[in-house]
Amino acid sequence: MKNNHPLILVTNDDGVYAPGIQSVFEAMKEVGRPVMVAPQRDNSAVSHSLTMTRPLKVKQLDEDVYTLDGTPADCVILGLEKILDRKPDLVISGINHGGNLCEDISYSGTVSAAIEGTMLGIPSLAVSMTGEAPFHFETAAVVATKIARKILSNGLPKDTLLNINVPNVSSAHGLRVVFTRQGKRVYADVVKETSDPWGRVHFWIGGGIPSWDINDGTDAKEVLANNISITPIHLDLTNYEALEFLRHNWDVSG
Repeated sequence: MKNNHPLILVTNDDGVYAPGIQSVFEAMKEVGRPVMVAPQRDNSAVSHSLTMTRPLKVKQLDEDVYTLDGTPADCVILGLEKILDRKPDLVISGINHGGNLCEDISYSGTVSAAIEGTMLGIPSLAVSMTGEAPFHFETAAVVATKIARKILSNGLPKDTLLNINVPNVSSAHGLRVVFTRQGKRVYADVVKETSDPWGRVHFWIGGGIPSWDINDGTDAKEVLANNISITPIHLDLTNYEALEFLRHNWDVSG
């Protein structure tokens, strides 16, 4: 933290007008100076995509509130490079409308914005609210405020971000915080076949029936128990156990 008034970049993947980001933006005013840089529209499930085939347009909507016609990762890059007057002390992405658990982390624009912040050397966290609407975003905002202060005071391990999932309840009072590992959630029947008015077949990806990994220590198990899940995510995706196995057991030379 460079001074007593931390600069906080706030973004999301649900769009600049989403209630979740509005809630956390207001909450971050208790921590420092938040600057919102968020997509114009919903960018859910865009993962870490960057817009590289066309120029991006930034529009200022209010004091310290900007939007652009790009992805969450675009927002972080432009926020750091062109909008903010200095390097931020924290990047916070969310509050997402729905949980980001298990394999959803790989698809999530919310988490990917925090990954981008981490790649650029900024302590970052992603915050999501599990369950379904109507959401009690004020609960997740209270949790985000507490974690933001903790990060600003203590930092994070190198190349590590936090993925936080908060249960959709009306108050943060009494909620248990559990540090978790990424679980597994497999969906069945995710592709729907439909027809247009002319009888042509189309396919729609989405929905499906989830099957949860509810083993001890997983994010999925803890959110199902109405606990706050905090999962540390590392940028290094190397499977070191597999690396050693391959080095000692595979000979693919020649």
